[in-house]
Amino acid sequence: MQTHTPTTPFGRRSLTLAHVATQVVASSRPPEKIVHKWKIFHAICTARPRLGVSERALSVLNALLTFHPETALTGEEDLVVFPSNKQLSLRAHGMPASTLRRLLAILVDAGLIIRRDSPNGKRYARKGGGGEIELAFGFDISPLVARSEEFENLAEEIAAEARAVQLARERITLCRRDIAKMIATGIEQGVPTRRNGHGPADWTDVHNGFRAIVEDIPRNATREQLETAANTLGQLADDVLGLLKSHINAENMSANESQTERHIQNSNPDPSTEFEPGLQEGRTAAAEPKPRLQQFGEGAFPLGMVLRACPDIVDYAKGGISNWRELLATAAVVRSMLGISPSAWEEAQTIMGERQAAVVVACILQRAAAIQSAGGYLRSLTSKAEAGEFSLGPILMAQLNTQLRGRRSA
Repeated sequence: MQTHTPTTPFGRRSLTLAHVATQVVASSRPPEKIVHKWKIFHAICTARPRLGVSERALSVLNALLTFHPETALTGEEDLVVFPSNKQLSLRAHGMPASTLRRLLAILVDAGLIIRRDSPNGKRYARKGGGGEIELAFGFDISPLVARSEEFENLAEEIAAEARAVQLARERITLCRRDIAKMIATGIEQGVPTRRNGHGPADWTDVHNGFRAIVEDIPRNATREQLETAANTLGQLADDVLGLLKSHINAENMSANESQTERHIQNSNPDPSTEFEPGLQEGRTAAAEPKPRLQQFGEGAFPLGMVLRACPDIVDYAKGGISNWRELLATAAVVRSMLGISPSAWEEAQTIMGERQAAVVVACILQRAAAIQSAGGYLRSLTSKAEAGEFSLGPILMAQLNTQLRGRRSA
């Protein structure tokens, strides 16, 4: 018996040239071709953004594939499945019929399936005398076989793009961490930013340039934008590291010259000093390192940087904060409000210095919601500072990043 394969949809649905092209591609598949239906479905899921289908449409395609009994799809067999809307809806997790029809149309337009409608629009199969299916009306999934290489190539391209984006984001994260901490080290240690008269004026300029690069990265950046930002941050990280290395080399040269000078001076020692214990003790005392009570440096951090990192303290100033004296006075008021005892405050000022203690109080105020005991927290930081284990720079950088994220969210 001769059969006719329908090419047009039933009812008011229209036929487009894209539908005809899909049918041509499906009919030209080689008979010997075999694909794994779930592997090709996984490739389609990966390539979904390029195919223009939604996740829900793919859930309908997944349900259609379950109605084909075999896992392997071949190029020589008839690949029409003919579930009713009720059966298809159940396997699509109870999807409404109206939504089901809309998503089936999306799959057809995307060239993933072909409509093989019966004369009355119903889905069914006509069987021969031996029980085999002679003609089926429903949805033809043969485009999955014919276009399998296309789907796999698209999936590989998207996977490679995603990996490149991930690597670029990792580079950006590493560079941001390195730059922020190196800037904090440069500020704390008083490293000069100019070499041979060239370079930024101070570390504030370096930090502003760093933040400008980061802020220019779009929220949904493309791979090209991310790679450009990663290259720029990488160059900045190399430049900042170069500043620190140059400072270390300069210090080493200075130390070597000092040692050579002392060696020359001591090459002809005065024997009389052996009989002057008082003078010898004085020299020994002068050679001992000074206590680490003022390790931060009074002018290590610009006032503007502190206020950008901790803006809440300005609300407690009488007429704003335009100099360090006003910050110190405001910090004394905030200290009392936070419940920090006078003894803890005095100890912090002695160990850290007045300005640095005021900056720490401003940071505590900024994070007051997350700190249960401000006084205990200040004493803990003071103990670390006395032991040389506390660094104020990273705290300020973390506060600056928090403020930046807050402005972006706003």
